[in-house]
Amino acid sequence: MEAHIDLRAATAADRRFIEDMAVEAFNWNPDRASLSREKVLSDPQLNKYVIDWPREGDSGVIAVGPGGESIGAAWLRFYTAENPGYGFVSEDVPELSIGVVAGWRGKGVGTALIRAVVATAGRVSLSVERANPARDLYLREGFRSLSSDKDADTMVRD
Repeated sequence: MEAHIDLRAATAADRRFIEDMAVEAFNWNPDRASLSREKVLSDPQLNKYVIDWPREGDSGVIAVGPGGESIGAAWLRFYTAENPGYGFVSEDVPELSIGVVAGWRGKGVGTALIRAVVATAGRVSLSVERANPARDLYLREGFRSLSSDKDADTMVRD
């Protein structure tokens, strides 16, 4: 069931919401102990996805529900070989991060966000745990596995 949503460009005013969506993304698995917002924002391996949002080169999209509330975000950020993200491919390929408020998952929000954020991006990468249901969404949206470790895939969309 697809809900009507609006999309708008992410701005510096969306920093806290993007941080919240990063926390949602890291806590996708209800069978695993949740990471607190404080843990995500204090861990250098996790906070690199949101620290100092927006930095030069960052871009993103916010999904807005019928009541005007922010319900999801997708954003792109570039990383360096010295400080890569989990889905790092190269310094000229941005990595996609996405989070959707729990009650809005499965309603087309993630699809709309992905399509909007990658429309002008060219090649995009991401990392996803294989057990994460979002992996199927990424495959439907044209991402392919480039490399894998024991639990996760680095995927790209050309």
